[in-house]
Amino acid sequence: MRVFKFGGASVKDAAGVKNCVEVLKKVGHQEVVMVVSAMGKMTNKLELVVDCYFNKKNELSAAIDEVVVFHNTILVSLFPNQSHVVYQKFKGIINQLKDVLSRNKSPNYSFVYDQVVSFGELLSTTIVSSYLTEMHIENEWLDVRNVIKTDEKYRDANVQWDITQKNITSGVNKKTLTITQGFLGSDKNNNTTTLGREGSDYTAAIFAYCLNATNVTVWKDVPGVLNADPRHFEKTELLHQISYEEAIELAFYGASVIHPKTLQPLQRKEIPLFVKSFLNPEANGTCVGKGKQLDPFVPCFIVKKNQVLISLSSLDFSFIVEENISEIFALLHQYKLKVDVIQNSAISFTVCANDTYGNIEVLLQQLRSKYRVTSNSGVSLYTIRHFNKQSLTEAIKDKEVLFKQENRKTLQLITRE
Repeated sequence: MRVFKFGGASVKDAAGVKNCVEVLKKVGHQEVVMVVSAMGKMTNKLELVVDCYFNKKNELSAAIDEVVVFHNTILVSLFPNQSHVVYQKFKGIINQLKDVLSRNKSPNYSFVYDQVVSFGELLSTTIVSSYLTEMHIENEWLDVRNVIKTDEKYRDANVQWDITQKNITSGVNKKTLTITQGFLGSDKNNNTTTLGREGSDYTAAIFAYCLNATNVTVWKDVPGVLNADPRHFEKTELLHQISYEEAIELAFYGASVIHPKTLQPLQRKEIPLFVKSFLNPEANGTCVGKGKQLDPFVPCFIVKKNQVLISLSSLDFSFIVEENISEIFALLHQYKLKVDVIQNSAISFTVCANDTYGNIEVLLQQLRSKYRVTSNSGVSLYTIRHFNKQSLTEAIKDKEVLFKQENRKTLQLITRE
């Protein structure tokens, strides 16, 4: 078995879907599980639907219409005959979305988020599967929620591996092409859950682990894993190979090309991960595997934008000790701030965090009751693996450095631009 993952950029329009067919023809599609993300930026559009549901009811209908129009444009291009069965399937899924919103009684934003946002993947896989059939590529559509089971931690669910292993082993037809959704699972009550943003890579790794796959290929709009994101850095180099350990480090620090959870199950069974371009599918791309030395050995740059830098100091000049740090981390956990960097001295503690859930002001209010607090929002965290003097100079050019921390292999800078 092989596992392929096609992200939103690969199926962002009709041309992208057609290109997926060409990729499959070139690299083969027998004994393949094909994990597909929502089309283009559809997850963002569905997040808007959730926001309208809670905060702008009068705009909800228009937000749903945007979802319909976007997909309908792709459908018309792929299936000119509008009596094609896919149109009925599409209409049925949209009606399910409307039904979920009309029947929902939960005030839990994260719960509703998962139920709604999941429709991006359900729509994309339905369209892709139907088009492959139209192109005479036999495939089976699989609802991933029937096989990947999770806990009830909505928006960042944890996989229940034993039952998931059993479900995937029995639920996947290993002799054909299976089309399924990235990012999704379901809890014990069969409510939809999601595995965290960009979780489709993780879905591919789950299937690979459970099926003892030969390898996983993540198809991207870049030639492979680069040493820097070309959206933020002018000069980039393709990394031909990297080890699991190095890739996990890069993912932990925020490299967007690989999801942080993806590599752990692959490493446990030593399943190679290839990152390749869907624009040039026969090129080598990048191989991530056991014992692979970084090639070429160059500095690797990662940037996280819109971070929050929080500095605390004791009000009475007493030491900040284990008890204080434990209390601070309990609050960070309570308000769901993901910590990226920490640094402490005798009477101060600094943390750089990602305020995904918008809880920073409530957290700061709590902290001010016990500490002297300063904060900077909208800062950027730069991480340089295998840094040298030249890479440091490039990173801080035209920036105000608020924070710096380094060890033998990694340099981290927090800047205001």
